[in-house]
Amino acid sequence: MFRGRSKHSLDEKGRLAIPARFKEAMRGKDDQCLVLTNHFNCLWAFSRADWRSIEEKAAQLSLFDSAVNTYRRYFISGAQECPVKQGRITIPPDLREIAGLKKDVVLVGELKLFEIWDREKWEEEFERAKEIFPDVSQSLSELGI
Repeated sequence: MFRGRSKHSLDEKGRLAIPARFKEAMRGKDDQCLVLTNHFNCLWAFSRADWRSIEEKAAQLSLFDSAVNTYRRYFISGAQECPVKQGRITIPPDLREIAGLKKDVVLVGELKLFEIWDREKWEEEFERAKEIFPDVSQSLSELGI
């Protein structure tokens, strides 16, 4: 599982060093490739196996549902495989642009995926999350968490 947060820098070519603990989580899935896609103000990174599961579920959804079409057009169509080479991935320029990634980024472990945030956007999002966490945690207790 992907856990923890860490600060990193992208080089001029958009390469990002993957933390050792994230590489270890990928080894458990016997894969050295990540699938990146756009999400709200950040990128989501999945192992290929976990991404395949999402694709299989998405393929079963109705072709005539406008919400499904929006999901496919934004989330599914943004997916790009990024091989891990020498402990790094290269984030494609279009995904960097969509997520507003500059030089300084934060990787945020989310168990089956991790997020890649521009550092300034992450700090804003983290402050927002910190403020609403008491209310959110109360509702999660109803789910047994």
